[in-house]
Amino acid sequence: MIRARLLAATLAATAALTAACGYDATPLPKAEQSTTPAAPAASAPVECDNATQSYAPSNDKGAALKQLINKDRLVVGVSGDTYKMGFTDPTDGQLKGFDIAFAQAIGKALDIPVELRVISAADRIRMLDEGQIDMVARNMTVNCDRWTQVAFSAVYYNATQKVLVGLDDAAKYAGPGSLAGKRVCAPKGTTSVANIKEIEPDVDAVEAANHTSCLIKFQNSEVDAITGDDTVLAGLAAQDPYTAVPQQEKLTDEPYGLAFNKGDDALVKFANSVLDQMRADGRWKAIYDEWLKPTLKVDATPPAPQYGRQ
Repeated sequence: MIRARLLAATLAATAALTAACGYDATPLPKAEQSTTPAAPAASAPVECDNATQSYAPSNDKGAALKQLINKDRLVVGVSGDTYKMGFTDPTDGQLKGFDIAFAQAIGKALDIPVELRVISAADRIRMLDEGQIDMVARNMTVNCDRWTQVAFSAVYYNATQKVLVGLDDAAKYAGPGSLAGKRVCAPKGTTSVANIKEIEPDVDAVEAANHTSCLIKFQNSEVDAITGDDTVLAGLAAQDPYTAVPQQEKLTDEPYGLAFNKGDDALVKFANSVLDQMRADGRWKAIYDEWLKPTLKVDATPPAPQYGRQ
């Protein structure tokens, strides 16, 4: 009965968030539906010398503005349901969170408004490629495969992949082997699905439209665990007191970068100059302390940027 009431509360909260969002042209993704075509069969991973290496920063605002779809605003793809990262605040209907703050900072430096568009993880690369958005600020992991499709800023946060389980199972969790034969949920279009299958082949991986869908499936006893970045799982655990992220070794490193269309080098370089300023003037730490420290419960410092990509 408790689990049923909790499920109903989560569904109601999700509906409330959707109703509160004022972005009619870009609604929140529905919890159980996705129009994204099925992903093609996985190919061998692309290798590169250093996936986290980006372009040297430049403060050439004029060159950056020329690469925008609409010269009068920065269109950014974000999450609308990832608590503390990118979510709709039900009190005022505004999109807020760690990723949102970085999107707003880039727009402010360009002296233009920011148009936030809620997108799914699976749609990030497609919408950049189709010219629907200028930038993605949606907890996107930088890796060699993705560099063949998009361009990344320097890393602005180092996340790690972990597992969320029920409160009763947290003390018994002994690592990935505990997941053998278990149903583990992760959103489509994320690195989490492939990672968990590689780490524990006997996992029954269940894909969902987003992490909200995974949480609903968990509360409805359709899956046994959820895997994802620690930033995301901490937000889920904060919303459901019957879940926990147990003490565990990280499954993988998940360095986050802002993503741009390939060829938009001037825009990437300008974003890197803004990120450099945010590391130096304390804005990075202020954003972290506001959005992530209360749930992750650890101090953090901004990752050191790596430049030199040609």
